[in-house]
Amino acid sequence: MFTKIYGYLCKIEQTIAGAFLCLIAIFVFISAIARSMHHPINWAEDLSMLLFAWAVFLSADVALRTRGFVGIDMIVSKFPARYRSFLFYLWSALVLVFLGILACYSIPLCINNYKRLFQALGISYSWATASVPVGALAMFITSILKIIDHHKENKSKERAR
Repeated sequence: MFTKIYGYLCKIEQTIAGAFLCLIAIFVFISAIARSMHHPINWAEDLSMLLFAWAVFLSADVALRTRGFVGIDMIVSKFPARYRSFLFYLWSALVLVFLGILACYSIPLCINNYKRLFQALGISYSWATASVPVGALAMFITSILKIIDHHKENKSKERAR
């Protein structure tokens, strides 16, 4: 049940991230053309910044989940299996600590930005800064699930021996 809901949420997240990236490109393109014709669209820049903040953190979670981040497999693959596993757990622990710190510091930032407004949109800048704790939480969950999957994989390899 949980994996089905999680898979559904991951598809939604990936769709939203992709849509935001496309919308950013469209808004920036239209804004540049309008500006060159001396009719700037002021809201397009603010909306692009808002969408960019969300696209960055949602896409980072998608990349983490699909192993899209750059790794040093060339070096790590030269180590014996038990060292590779240790390095995986060490790296995962460091990632979890970083994401926890990111979430802890970004929540007060989000709260403090509620008075700051996007000039052309008239909405709180907290809508943009909220992408940081939401993205950090999503990546934290993804990292935990990857650790669980790695542990299950190691257990099944041990049983096969």
